[in-house]
Amino acid sequence: MQQKNQAEAPAYAGFEQGPIRPPSEAASLLIRVSRNCPWNRCAFCPVYKGARFSLRPVEHVIEDIDTVHRHVAALAEAAAAAGGRLDQPAVMALMRQVPQTEMDAFYAAINWMAGGMKSVFLQDANSLIVKPADLVAILRHLKTRFPDIARITSYARSHTIARISDEDLAAMRAAGLNRIHIGMESGSDAVLKLVKKGVDKATHVKAGQKVKAADMELSEYVMPGLGGRDLSREHALETADALNQIDPDFIRLRTLAIPNKVELFTEWAEGRFNKCNDRQMAGEILLFLESLRGISSKVRSDHVLNLFQEVEGKLPEDRERMTAPLREFLGMDPADQCLFQTGRRLGIFSRLSDMGDPDRRRRAERTQADLGIAPSNVDAAIDELMKRFI
Repeated sequence: MQQKNQAEAPAYAGFEQGPIRPPSEAASLLIRVSRNCPWNRCAFCPVYKGARFSLRPVEHVIEDIDTVHRHVAALAEAAAAAGGRLDQPAVMALMRQVPQTEMDAFYAAINWMAGGMKSVFLQDANSLIVKPADLVAILRHLKTRFPDIARITSYARSHTIARISDEDLAAMRAAGLNRIHIGMESGSDAVLKLVKKGVDKATHVKAGQKVKAADMELSEYVMPGLGGRDLSREHALETADALNQIDPDFIRLRTLAIPNKVELFTEWAEGRFNKCNDRQMAGEILLFLESLRGISSKVRSDHVLNLFQEVEGKLPEDRERMTAPLREFLGMDPADQCLFQTGRRLGIFSRLSDMGDPDRRRRAERTQADLGIAPSNVDAAIDELMKRFI
Protein backbone atom coordinates (compact mmCIF):
# COMPACT_ATOMS: atom_id res chain seq x y z
CA MET A 1 0.00 0.00 0.00
CA GLN A 2 2.84 2.38 0.81
CA GLN A 3 4.55 1.72 -2.54
CA LYS A 4 1.26 2.24 -4.38
CA ASN A 5 0.60 5.54 -2.59
CA GLN A 6 4.03 6.82 -3.46
CA ALA A 7 3.96 5.55 -7.06
CA GLU A 8 0.68 7.30 -7.75
CA ALA A 9 1.59 10.53 -5.97
CA PRO A 10 1.36 13.72 -8.06
CA ALA A 11 4.28 16.04 -8.59
CA TYR A 12 5.37 18.17 -5.66
CA ALA A 13 2.86 21.02 -5.28
CA GLY A 14 4.38 22.97 -2.42
CA PHE A 15 4.81 22.94 1.34
CA GLU A 16 2.05 21.22 3.33
CA GLN A 17 0.81 21.36 6.91
CA GLY A 18 -1.84 19.21 8.55
CA PRO A 19 -4.74 20.47 10.70
CA ILE A 20 -3.62 19.59 14.24
CA ARG A 21 -0.70 19.28 16.63
CA PRO A 22 -0.45 18.87 20.42
CA PRO A 23 -0.68 22.08 22.48
CA SER A 24 2.85 21.38 23.75
CA GLU A 25 4.12 21.66 20.15
CA ALA A 26 2.88 25.24 19.65
CA ALA A 27 6.42 26.50 19.00
CA SER A 28 7.40 23.57 16.77
CA LEU A 29 8.00 23.48 13.05
CA LEU A 30 5.28 21.26 11.57
CA ILE A 31 6.52 18.84 8.90
CA ARG A 32 3.84 16.73 7.22
CA VAL A 33 5.00 13.16 6.66
CA SER A 34 1.57 11.60 6.04
CA ARG A 35 -1.91 12.93 5.40
CA ASN A 36 -4.81 12.28 7.76
CA CYS A 37 -5.29 9.13 9.88
CA PRO A 38 -4.84 5.50 8.77
CA TRP A 39 -7.42 4.28 11.35
CA ASN A 40 -9.94 7.14 11.41
CA ARG A 41 -12.75 5.15 13.06
CA CYS A 42 -12.71 6.43 16.64
CA ALA A 43 -16.29 7.21 17.64
CA PHE A 44 -15.35 10.36 19.59
CA CYS A 45 -12.98 12.01 17.09
CA PRO A 46 -14.14 14.60 14.51
CA VAL A 47 -10.72 15.09 12.88
CA TYR A 48 -9.94 13.67 9.41
CA LYS A 49 -13.44 12.23 8.90
CA GLY A 50 -14.13 11.85 5.18
CA ALA A 51 -10.45 12.37 4.35
CA ARG A 52 -8.37 9.65 2.71
CA PHE A 53 -5.12 8.58 4.33
CA SER A 54 -1.96 8.71 2.27
CA LEU A 55 1.78 8.75 2.71
CA ARG A 56 3.70 11.67 1.31
CA PRO A 57 6.65 10.69 -0.88
CA VAL A 58 9.91 11.04 1.01
CA GLU A 59 11.26 13.42 -1.64
CA HIS A 60 8.28 15.74 -1.07
CA VAL A 61 8.95 15.85 2.67
CA ILE A 62 12.63 16.51 1.97
CA GLU A 63 11.60 19.36 -0.35
CA ASP A 64 9.44 20.84 2.44
CA ILE A 65 12.40 20.77 4.81
CA ASP A 66 14.68 22.35 2.21
CA THR A 67 12.13 25.07 1.46
CA VAL A 68 11.82 26.02 5.13
CA HIS A 69 15.61 25.94 5.45
CA ARG A 70 15.93 28.35 2.52
CA HIS A 71 13.47 30.81 4.07
CA VAL A 72 15.05 30.55 7.51
CA ALA A 73 18.43 31.36 5.95
CA ALA A 74 17.00 34.36 4.09
CA LEU A 75 15.27 35.66 7.21
CA ALA A 76 18.42 35.19 9.30
CA GLU A 77 20.48 37.06 6.69
CA ALA A 78 18.00 39.94 6.67
CA ALA A 79 18.03 40.08 10.46
CA ALA A 80 21.83 40.15 10.52
CA ALA A 81 21.86 43.01 8.00
CA ALA A 82 19.45 44.93 10.23
CA GLY A 83 21.64 44.56 13.31
CA GLY A 84 20.08 41.38 14.63
CA ARG A 85 16.45 42.44 14.56
CA LEU A 86 14.03 41.46 11.80
CA ASP A 87 11.56 44.32 11.37
CA GLN A 88 8.28 44.30 9.44
CA PRO A 89 9.56 46.17 6.34
CA ALA A 90 12.33 43.58 5.92
CA VAL A 91 9.84 40.72 6.27
CA MET A 92 7.49 42.32 3.74
CA ALA A 93 10.35 42.83 1.28
CA LEU A 94 11.24 39.15 1.51
CA MET A 95 7.60 38.10 1.28
CA ARG A 96 7.20 39.86 -2.08
CA GLN A 97 9.83 37.52 -3.50
CA VAL A 98 8.17 34.30 -2.23
CA PRO A 99 6.24 32.15 -4.76
CA GLN A 100 2.64 31.43 -3.79
CA THR A 101 3.39 27.70 -3.40
CA GLU A 102 6.01 28.58 -0.75
CA MET A 103 4.01 31.12 1.22
CA ASP A 104 2.98 28.60 3.91
CA ALA A 105 6.62 27.56 4.27
CA PHE A 106 7.63 31.20 4.65
CA TYR A 107 5.09 31.76 7.43
CA ALA A 108 6.19 28.50 9.06
CA ALA A 109 9.79 29.71 9.01
CA ILE A 110 8.85 33.05 10.63
CA ASN A 111 6.79 31.37 13.36
CA TRP A 112 9.44 28.78 14.04
CA MET A 113 12.19 31.38 14.32
CA ALA A 114 10.02 33.33 16.78
CA GLY A 115 9.72 30.16 18.89
CA GLY A 116 13.46 29.56 19.05
CA MET A 117 13.77 26.81 16.40
CA LYS A 118 14.28 24.05 18.96
CA SER A 119 11.50 21.57 18.15
CA VAL A 120 9.89 19.87 15.16
CA PHE A 121 6.59 17.99 15.07
CA LEU A 122 5.95 15.35 12.40
CA GLN A 123 2.37 15.28 11.12
CA ASP A 124 -0.32 13.91 10.73
CA ALA A 125 -1.97 11.39 13.07
CA ASN A 126 0.48 8.48 12.91
CA SER A 127 3.83 9.29 11.31
CA LEU A 128 5.44 6.08 12.50
CA ILE A 129 3.40 4.13 9.98
CA VAL A 130 5.97 5.27 7.40
CA LYS A 131 8.57 2.65 6.48
CA PRO A 132 11.30 2.87 9.13
CA ALA A 133 14.06 3.48 6.57
CA ASP A 134 12.06 6.35 5.04
CA LEU A 135 11.38 7.93 8.40
CA VAL A 136 15.05 7.65 9.36
CA ALA A 137 15.98 9.38 6.08
CA ILE A 138 13.59 12.24 6.85
CA LEU A 139 14.90 12.56 10.41
CA ARG A 140 18.52 12.61 9.27
CA HIS A 141 17.78 15.29 6.69
CA LEU A 142 16.09 17.40 9.36
CA LYS A 143 19.12 17.13 11.60
CA THR A 144 21.44 17.92 8.69
CA ARG A 145 19.54 21.05 7.75
CA PHE A 146 18.88 22.11 11.35
CA PRO A 147 21.57 20.56 13.57
CA ASP A 148 20.52 22.57 16.64
CA ILE A 149 17.06 20.95 16.92
CA ALA A 150 16.60 19.70 20.48
CA ARG A 151 13.36 17.75 20.00
CA ILE A 152 11.62 15.90 17.17
CA THR A 153 8.17 14.60 18.05
CA SER A 154 5.33 12.65 16.47
CA TYR A 155 1.87 11.26 17.14
CA ALA A 156 1.70 7.47 16.86
CA ARG A 157 -0.84 4.71 17.40
CA SER A 158 -0.02 1.99 19.92
CA HIS A 159 -1.05 -0.59 17.32
CA THR A 160 1.66 0.72 14.97
CA ILE A 161 4.43 1.00 17.56
CA ALA A 162 3.79 -2.51 18.87
CA ARG A 163 4.62 -3.86 15.41
CA ILE A 164 7.86 -1.90 14.94
CA SER A 165 11.03 -3.79 15.85
CA ASP A 166 13.14 -2.55 18.74
CA GLU A 167 16.01 -2.15 16.26
CA ASP A 168 13.97 0.17 14.03
CA LEU A 169 12.81 2.22 17.01
CA ALA A 170 16.43 2.52 18.12
CA ALA A 171 17.39 3.71 14.63
CA MET A 172 14.65 6.35 14.72
CA ARG A 173 15.87 7.49 18.12
CA ALA A 174 19.46 7.69 16.90
CA ALA A 175 18.30 9.76 13.92
CA GLY A 176 16.67 12.32 16.23
CA LEU A 177 13.12 11.20 17.07
CA ASN A 178 12.97 11.68 20.83
CA ARG A 179 9.34 12.18 21.87
CA ILE A 180 6.16 10.25 21.01
CA HIS A 181 2.55 11.28 21.70
CA ILE A 182 0.11 8.37 22.02
CA GLY A 183 -3.64 8.72 22.34
CA MET A 184 -4.24 5.99 24.88
CA GLU A 185 -7.60 7.53 25.82
CA SER A 186 -8.38 4.54 28.08
CA GLY A 187 -6.82 1.39 29.47
CA SER A 188 -10.16 -0.37 29.71
CA ASP A 189 -10.79 -2.93 26.98
CA ALA A 190 -14.53 -2.35 27.35
CA VAL A 191 -14.14 1.41 26.79
CA LEU A 192 -11.68 0.95 23.93
CA LYS A 193 -14.14 -1.37 22.21
CA LEU A 194 -17.05 0.98 22.88
CA VAL A 195 -15.36 3.90 21.13
CA LYS A 196 -13.77 1.79 18.34
CA LYS A 197 -10.22 2.72 19.24
CA GLY A 198 -8.82 -0.27 17.36
CA VAL A 199 -6.43 -1.34 20.11
CA ASP A 200 -6.57 -3.12 23.46
CA LYS A 201 -4.98 -2.48 26.83
CA ALA A 202 -2.21 -5.05 26.36
CA THR A 203 -1.12 -3.37 23.12
CA HIS A 204 -1.16 0.06 24.76
CA VAL A 205 1.12 -1.27 27.49
CA LYS A 206 3.43 -3.02 25.03
CA ALA A 207 3.75 0.07 22.84
CA GLY A 208 4.38 2.39 25.77
CA GLN A 209 7.05 0.12 27.18
CA LYS A 210 8.74 -0.12 23.76
CA VAL A 211 8.90 3.67 23.44
CA LYS A 212 10.43 3.97 26.89
CA ALA A 213 12.92 1.18 26.15
CA ALA A 214 13.98 3.10 23.02
CA ASP A 215 14.90 6.04 25.29
CA MET A 216 12.23 8.32 23.82
CA GLU A 217 10.07 10.63 25.91
CA LEU A 218 6.49 9.43 26.02
CA SER A 219 3.28 11.45 26.36
CA GLU A 220 0.16 9.37 26.95
CA TYR A 221 -3.22 11.08 26.48
CA VAL A 222 -6.12 10.12 28.73
CA MET A 223 -9.74 11.12 28.10
CA PRO A 224 -11.79 11.53 31.29
CA GLY A 225 -15.44 10.67 30.72
CA LEU A 226 -14.82 8.39 27.73
CA GLY A 227 -16.49 5.40 29.39
CA GLY A 228 -19.62 7.37 30.27
CA ARG A 229 -21.37 6.81 33.57
CA ASP A 230 -21.63 3.04 33.10
CA LEU A 231 -17.87 2.45 32.70
CA SER A 232 -16.52 5.44 34.61
CA ARG A 233 -14.96 3.48 37.48
CA GLU A 234 -13.50 0.81 35.22
CA HIS A 235 -12.15 3.49 32.90
CA ALA A 236 -10.34 5.23 35.77
CA LEU A 237 -8.91 2.07 37.35
CA GLU A 238 -7.88 0.25 34.17
CA THR A 239 -6.29 3.35 32.67
CA ALA A 240 -4.30 3.96 35.84
CA ASP A 241 -3.19 0.32 35.84
CA ALA A 242 -1.97 0.53 32.23
CA LEU A 243 -0.02 3.71 32.98
CA ASN A 244 1.45 2.19 36.13
CA GLN A 245 2.95 -0.52 33.89
CA ILE A 246 4.36 2.04 31.44
CA ASP A 247 5.52 4.97 33.61
CA PRO A 248 5.31 7.55 30.78
CA ASP A 249 7.09 10.88 31.03
CA PHE A 250 3.81 12.77 30.66
CA ILE A 251 0.14 11.95 31.29
CA ARG A 252 -2.00 14.52 29.50
CA LEU A 253 -5.70 14.93 30.32
CA ARG A 254 -8.21 15.63 27.53
CA THR A 255 -11.78 15.76 28.83
CA LEU A 256 -14.38 14.15 26.57
CA ALA A 257 -16.52 16.52 24.52
CA ILE A 258 -18.96 15.24 21.92
CA PRO A 259 -19.43 17.33 18.78
CA ASN A 260 -22.58 16.75 16.77
CA LYS A 261 -20.95 15.05 13.80
CA VAL A 262 -19.23 12.11 15.51
CA GLU A 263 -20.59 8.61 15.98
CA LEU A 264 -20.61 8.90 19.76
CA PHE A 265 -23.02 11.83 19.50
CA THR A 266 -25.61 9.55 17.91
CA GLU A 267 -25.09 7.00 20.67
CA TRP A 268 -25.56 9.75 23.26
CA ALA A 269 -28.56 11.35 21.54
CA GLU A 270 -30.32 7.99 21.26
CA GLY A 271 -29.66 7.09 24.89
CA ARG A 272 -27.10 4.34 24.39
CA PHE A 273 -24.24 6.38 25.90
CA ASN A 274 -24.74 7.94 29.34
CA LYS A 275 -22.41 10.93 29.34
CA CYS A 276 -20.76 11.98 32.60
CA ASN A 277 -21.35 15.51 33.78
CA ASP A 278 -18.58 17.68 35.24
CA ARG A 279 -19.16 16.49 38.80
CA GLN A 280 -18.97 12.84 37.80
CA MET A 281 -15.84 13.46 35.74
CA ALA A 282 -14.22 15.23 38.69
CA GLY A 283 -14.83 12.10 40.76
CA GLU A 284 -13.44 9.94 37.97
CA ILE A 285 -10.27 12.02 37.66
CA LEU A 286 -9.82 11.91 41.45
CA LEU A 287 -10.07 8.10 41.45
CA PHE A 288 -7.69 7.93 38.49
CA LEU A 289 -5.03 10.09 40.18
CA GLU A 290 -5.34 8.20 43.45
CA SER A 291 -4.77 4.94 41.55
CA LEU A 292 -1.51 6.00 39.87
CA ARG A 293 1.20 4.26 41.90
CA GLY A 294 4.91 3.53 41.55
CA ILE A 295 5.49 5.96 38.68
CA SER A 296 7.21 9.33 38.28
CA SER A 297 5.11 10.79 35.44
CA LYS A 298 4.28 14.47 35.07
CA VAL A 299 0.52 15.10 34.86
CA ARG A 300 -0.56 17.89 32.54
CA SER A 301 -3.99 19.48 32.13
CA ASP A 302 -3.00 21.53 29.10
CA HIS A 303 -6.23 21.77 27.12
CA VAL A 304 -9.13 24.21 27.15
CA LEU A 305 -11.65 21.33 27.47
CA ASN A 306 -10.37 20.50 30.96
CA LEU A 307 -12.33 21.98 33.84
CA PHE A 308 -9.37 21.83 36.23
CA GLN A 309 -6.35 23.55 34.72
CA GLU A 310 -4.51 23.38 38.04
CA VAL A 311 -4.44 19.55 38.14
CA GLU A 312 -0.78 19.46 37.16
CA GLY A 313 2.33 18.18 38.87
CA LYS A 314 4.78 15.34 39.23
CA LEU A 315 4.04 12.01 40.77
CA PRO A 316 4.18 10.99 43.50
CA GLU A 317 5.17 14.16 45.34
CA ASP A 318 2.43 16.41 43.95
CA ARG A 319 -0.48 13.98 44.26
CA GLU A 320 -2.13 15.75 47.19
CA ARG A 321 -1.79 19.17 45.57
CA MET A 322 -3.31 17.85 42.33
CA THR A 323 -6.23 16.15 44.00
CA ALA A 324 -7.04 19.05 46.38
CA PRO A 325 -9.08 21.14 43.88
CA LEU A 326 -11.04 18.05 42.83
CA ARG A 327 -11.98 17.33 46.44
CA GLU A 328 -12.84 20.99 47.03
CA PHE A 329 -15.10 21.11 43.97
CA LEU A 330 -16.88 17.90 44.90
CA GLY A 331 -17.51 19.34 48.38
CA MET A 332 -19.09 22.59 47.12
CA ASP A 333 -22.81 23.24 47.12
CA PRO A 334 -24.47 22.92 43.67
CA ALA A 335 -24.77 26.69 43.20
CA ASP A 336 -21.02 27.25 43.58
CA GLN A 337 -20.24 24.22 41.41
CA CYS A 338 -22.49 25.66 38.73
CA LEU A 339 -20.86 29.09 39.00
CA PHE A 340 -17.36 27.63 38.61
CA GLN A 341 -18.40 25.47 35.66
CA THR A 342 -19.88 28.47 33.89
CA GLY A 343 -17.04 30.84 34.71
CA ARG A 344 -14.37 28.34 33.71
CA ARG A 345 -15.98 27.45 30.38
CA LEU A 346 -16.41 31.14 29.52
CA GLY A 347 -12.81 32.00 30.43
CA ILE A 348 -13.65 34.07 33.50
CA PHE A 349 -12.00 31.59 35.87
CA SER A 350 -8.74 29.80 35.12
CA ARG A 351 -8.70 27.74 38.29
CA LEU A 352 -10.86 27.04 41.30
CA SER A 353 -9.07 29.61 43.46
CA ASP A 354 -10.29 32.36 41.11
CA MET A 355 -13.70 31.95 42.75
CA GLY A 356 -12.23 33.98 45.60
CA ASP A 357 -11.60 37.01 43.37
CA PRO A 358 -14.59 39.33 43.96
CA ASP A 359 -14.42 40.97 40.52
CA ARG A 360 -14.24 37.68 38.65
CA ARG A 361 -16.96 36.17 40.77
CA ARG A 362 -19.32 39.09 40.12
CA ARG A 363 -18.63 38.89 36.39
CA ALA A 364 -19.34 35.17 36.40
CA GLU A 365 -22.58 35.70 38.34
CA ARG A 366 -23.75 38.38 35.89
CA THR A 367 -22.90 36.23 32.89
CA GLN A 368 -24.56 33.20 34.41
CA ALA A 369 -27.73 35.21 35.04
CA ASP A 370 -27.70 36.69 31.52
CA LEU A 371 -27.43 33.22 30.00
CA GLY A 372 -30.02 31.72 32.32
CA ILE A 373 -27.69 29.02 33.58
CA ALA A 374 -28.63 27.35 36.89
CA PRO A 375 -27.81 24.05 38.61
CA SER A 376 -30.90 22.54 36.98
CA ASN A 377 -29.65 23.13 33.41
CA VAL A 378 -25.90 23.60 33.75
CA ASP A 379 -24.97 20.21 32.29
CA ALA A 380 -26.74 20.89 28.99
CA ALA A 381 -25.32 24.43 28.88
CA ILE A 382 -21.77 23.17 29.44
CA ASP A 383 -22.16 20.54 26.72
CA GLU A 384 -22.96 23.30 24.23
CA LEU A 385 -20.17 25.59 25.43
CA MET A 386 -17.57 22.82 25.10
CA LYS A 387 -18.40 22.21 21.45
CA ARG A 388 -16.83 25.59 20.66
CA PHE A 389 -13.40 24.27 21.59
CA ILE A 390 -13.32 21.08 19.53
